Amino acid sequence: MKRNSLSFSISLWLLFTAVMLQVVESAKGKYAHMLFNELFEDYSNALRPVEDTDKVLNVTLQITLSQIKDMDERNQILSAYLWIRQSWYDAYLRWDKDKYDGLDSIRIPSNLVWRPDIVLYNKADDDFSEPVNTNVVLRYDGKITWDAPAITKSSCVVDVSYFPFDSQQCNLTFGSWTYNGNQVDIINSLDSGDLSDFVEDVEWEIHGMPAVKNVITYGCCSEPYPDVTFTLILKRKSSFYIFNLLLPCILISFLAPLGFYLPADSGEKVSLGVTVLLALTVFQLMVAEIMPPSENVPLIGKYYIATMTMITASTALTIIIMNLHHCGSEAKPVPQWARVVILDYMSKIFFVYDVGENCTSPKREKEERKLEGDDGFQRRHKELRGHLSNRNDDCDLKEKLNGNLSKSYGVHGENVRETVDCCSCYKMLIKNIEYIANCVRDHKANRAKGIEWKKVAKVMDRFFMWIFFIMVFFMSVLIIGKAA
Repeated sequence: MKRNSLSFSISLWLLFTAVMLQVVESAKGKYAHMLFNELFEDYSNALRPVEDTDKVLNVTLQITLSQIKDMDERNQILSAYLWIRQSWYDAYLRWDKDKYDGLDSIRIPSNLVWRPDIVLYNKADDDFSEPVNTNVVLRYDGKITWDAPAITKSSCVVDVSYFPFDSQQCNLTFGSWTYNGNQVDIINSLDSGDLSDFVEDVEWEIHGMPAVKNVITYGCCSEPYPDVTFTLILKRKSSFYIFNLLLPCILISFLAPLGFYLPADSGEKVSLGVTVLLALTVFQLMVAEIMPPSENVPLIGKYYIATMTMITASTALTIIIMNLHHCGSEAKPVPQWARVVILDYMSKIFFVYDVGENCTSPKREKEERKLEGDDGFQRRHKELRGHLSNRNDDCDLKEKLNGNLSKSYGVHGENVRETVDCCSCYKMLIKNIEYIANCVRDHKANRAKGIEWKKVAKVMDRFFMWIFFIMVFFMSVLIIGKAA
């Protein structure tokens, strides 16, 4: 029985509390209507709400950066999502909260009260619409707080000299459009913009948003015009551009000098240089599409241009060296200075072997085989020629003896004719062998001349390959050093 009575009393108390809360809420709603009707009965939002027209109205400005929508480097426009808070005191919107059951604040549409005409000076948007008509918070002491979201497009001077390792500073300048500093003064509530609610951007890092108040006197007017400038300090996240623009260019640049290492008979030396040049041209066009057409060439653009110039020079040198390679036997002999400088010294420095020779077959063995071949041919030629000479002498001796026999004894016959025919055959054979030997000797001399020119071309290829490798390496280190 006691438990039932206790639960019944608790239920009555809860019911009584709910009824009282509804009564209080209804009372506050009633007082709010009364307050609103009394405040705006004779109120006008067209004039500056000060009791003395010579008095300055202070407007406190606070900017909260929520998100960076877009950074258009080509058109130099920054799109940002901001929360703009403005607060001021209205001398005609005050009340005694005790007369209205302790009601200390109300929320009303912002178009019912006077609002400062603070705008973004460096706005770059075609839309000149009015601010968002959100509610304002009106306090009993006349303080009005107006929070309004805004998507702003502001002009920003973009410096892309160190793209993609660049930093940008974009200004957001807020000030009154018609009121001067003697009528409306702007005060920044914080030394910087509020970044506590900022949504991380995939491309930019925020390194600060300091705020500075400026008082400027324009040439048209003698009154001062205050404004508050928020400087948004941005740092580009360069990982995307490193892996998609810079790294492929470096790899292609290191591929270009390998065109000198290709054999001249492959027919792909010039085509490789042209292909690499076209690939870098594509990357250069990609960078040019997103950069503003200014005199400041970005760092990566300079790297592209330097690499394209280097590849153009390497292709031209490749064409010249290929002409040296295909000089052939009809060309002039290799000059003595080239034979000393290129064939004797540079070939040893760059480990260039003779044509048809590689590191697995020692040079000494090849030279020995070559000398043995030449000496064997010459020795066989001399032996054959000596043998034929001896036979020739025998023929001459036999001709003399046969002549004496024919004169003395009148001997004529087939033996004499056969001997004479044999001797004439030996003479013709000697002449033919000498002609063949001279042709072979001339052919070997011309072939040696062509081999020398091919070796000169090979040494020059190896020399320029290392030169261009060093150039590419230093250019890559230079661009990374400037970025750092």
